[in-house]
Amino acid sequence: MSETTLPRAWEGLINKGAFLPVIVRTVERIHDPSWSMEINRHDHFEMVYMKRGNAVFQISGQDVNIGSNDIVIIKPHQPHKFSVKSQAGCEFIVLRFKFRNQYDDEYSDVSLNDFIEFVKNKESGSFITLKVSKKNDIVYVMNRILRERERQELWGDLLSYLLIMELFVLISRALKMEWEENIKGKSLKLKELMQIAKEYMEANYEKDLTLTDIAKYIFLSQSYFAHAFKEEFDISPKSYLLKVRVEKSKELLEKTDLKVSDVALSVGFSSQQRYNDIFKKYVGMTPLKYRKKLKKEKMNR
Repeated sequence: MSETTLPRAWEGLINKGAFLPVIVRTVERIHDPSWSMEINRHDHFEMVYMKRGNAVFQISGQDVNIGSNDIVIIKPHQPHKFSVKSQAGCEFIVLRFKFRNQYDDEYSDVSLNDFIEFVKNKESGSFITLKVSKKNDIVYVMNRILRERERQELWGDLLSYLLIMELFVLISRALKMEWEENIKGKSLKLKELMQIAKEYMEANYEKDLTLTDIAKYIFLSQSYFAHAFKEEFDISPKSYLLKVRVEKSKELLEKTDLKVSDVALSVGFSSQQRYNDIFKKYVGMTPLKYRKKLKKEKMNR
């Protein structure tokens, strides 16, 4: 299968990340209430989807109730075990995975930015949980991975690899949605995130930043971030970034002899024309006229 036939989401992840997900093991089990489990600790992630029944996971000393259509993802090196609570027993799928560097075959606990940046965040602790439905795409892909690995066909490894790439795209989206729902009721947390985004723009204004880049930095969708930022600061994030760039350029026009075209590039504008237009919109005159005005004022003083 050539790269050109890969779905865009997979192709983007393959080209973008040095570390890519690798399945360590897949398991499908049914246990009754009499079953017991010793404490486990792995050097990989463990994702458990409860198809039927109820159980209590104990993860790093914390009890986590898991019911039908719940997913729990346990981070590496976390001590955990679980006990069956429903009388009829429980049925579940376990998917264990880690991340391998595609360039030197070394393994890592971290990769795939969208997913891992959230998983590493202290907000999620030693595990994260997701509530899904039976017809959810995540569940469908997990079942596909399980079936393909059981068949052990010639193309099975490649298909499993592509499926797990798709799985991580779906998990990332689901985590983002859940994260947004979670912070909607936490005004202080949302204010903190907007301030972080604001400071991020102020520290990286000279880079080729997009709205997506900034939203991604605080793990929010682009639309939700734009709305929350405007509500918090009464200015859109795009306008705020342009305003920061213009203010920084005013300092360069005053304190340096850089050409206007170089000033434009130094503060993140792609062209002098674009810079001139934006500068005039915010300041009321072109950068060149602004510089001449400053020089004239200085001479008069």
